[in-house]
Amino acid sequence: MQRISVIAPVYNEEENITRFIKKVEDAIRKDFVSYEIILINDGSTDKSREILDKEASQNAHVKVFHFTRNNGQTAALAAGFEKCSGDIVVTMDSDLQTDPEDIYTLLPYLENYDMVNGRRASREDGIKKKISSLVGNGVRNLITGDNIQDTGCPLKLFKKEVAKSYVLFEGMHRFLPTLARLRGFKVVEVPVRHYDREFGVSKYGVWNRLFKGLKDAFAVRWMKNRILKYEFETGGNQK
Repeated sequence: MQRISVIAPVYNEEENITRFIKKVEDAIRKDFVSYEIILINDGSTDKSREILDKEASQNAHVKVFHFTRNNGQTAALAAGFEKCSGDIVVTMDSDLQTDPEDIYTLLPYLENYDMVNGRRASREDGIKKKISSLVGNGVRNLITGDNIQDTGCPLKLFKKEVAKSYVLFEGMHRFLPTLARLRGFKVVEVPVRHYDREFGVSKYGVWNRLFKGLKDAFAVRWMKNRILKYEFETGGNQK
């Protein structure tokens, strides 16, 4: 029996938390008996902490971890990867702009791939975000030599060994597919649905989507060019 872990960063999402947990559970209960929902509170300043603690106290499947300050999306995902125990690991945003039901759209691809990156087939963001995302993905691919069209899509599926392999630095959440490939894992990108926000506001603008990612892309290219590649044979009678 496989266990599934759903990881979601939370930053000032007081209106979405309870809705998010319900929708995730409604989806994953269809095929999974063993599951956990890991919510990383990234230093929220609204009522998110109180709501998260209440949900965790009432539901043993919900696990909550509070950062002492705002550390960013990469740190939240790294903490989730560290704490998760599932054979299959899912990342999502807690704003419900992606649909937990689309987990089942991505899931069959884990038979032949180690990571499945969602691609928002129809973006429901403003034109400014669409343009910055298009340019950002294009520049990142040009620099890193990858071909992922929507590395910013929050809905991703991983085999456990991929999630546990990551050693992340600030800003590296934008390069999870590329970093997986650097470790020899097979990655595929699959279209998923995307919705406009019902509650709350986006935490990311043009500057942190594009310009901050630019210097990180050069760091990833540096890593790609210097990754160790070697083969060896066992000597003597060693097994």
